[in-house]
Amino acid sequence: MSGTITSSGTSSSTSLLTATEAAAKAANATNTTSSASTTSSSSDALASLTSNYNQFLSLLTAQLQHQDPTSPMDTDSFTSELAQFAGVEQQINTNANLTQLLSLSQDTQVNQSTALVGRQAVANTTELPLQDGSAELQLNPTAPGTGEIAITNSAGTVVKTQALNLAAGTTNWSWNGQDDSGNQLPDGTYTAAVLSSDSAGNTTSVPFNVIGTITGISKDGTTGVNVQLGSTTVEMTQVSSLVGSSSAGSDTTS
Repeated sequence: MSGTITSSGTSSSTSLLTATEAAAKAANATNTTSSASTTSSSSDALASLTSNYNQFLSLLTAQLQHQDPTSPMDTDSFTSELAQFAGVEQQINTNANLTQLLSLSQDTQVNQSTALVGRQAVANTTELPLQDGSAELQLNPTAPGTGEIAITNSAGTVVKTQALNLAAGTTNWSWNGQDDSGNQLPDGTYTAAVLSSDSAGNTTSVPFNVIGTITGISKDGTTGVNVQLGSTTVEMTQVSSLVGSSSAGSDTTS
């Protein structure tokens, strides 16, 4: 059952506002760190293995040259280490082949997902896409109470706050893209946080999803297939539902 969100008649407590702003800044920092993270490729692993293998051969040659001829070294350990190197190399090559197969599968999924362009996606993320001067959140409060929304820009600066009276059940909140001073902000990716406070003053996070229009589908070697909501990128696995019909055009990249 959907409820209605209205601005509260009285301002929410300073502590709730402060906590919500801090939560929005923390979420923005997490999103920024996640976007900047990278993973090592199979080629890097193979290059590292080759370097270690060459070092091993250099050490082995030096040991053989300087061994005591009256008490030669046991070659069993050397044979075992050579076999281990060969096994690791084979595993790396296998991973590389699996990566290629995964990439081909993702290409197919990207092509099949072009029909989603133009539809609205409900995604489980704190990144809020501002598209054509508007954005929307789908809130899922577990109980009625006083709530506060805080939105930060990409730099982590709080640009919008609003006190709310939350009704139990799914509720939608729309943002016209204006900051607290009434200035229209540019389209882009923002970060949202929503907290609520009960009669006893206990502060809790309010679960929410973002709603945005799909503008493209892309492939990422790390996360798989991604969905573009304007300048905001979310993983396909974060999309929980779709709303509306597809548009005729598409902006698909890979």
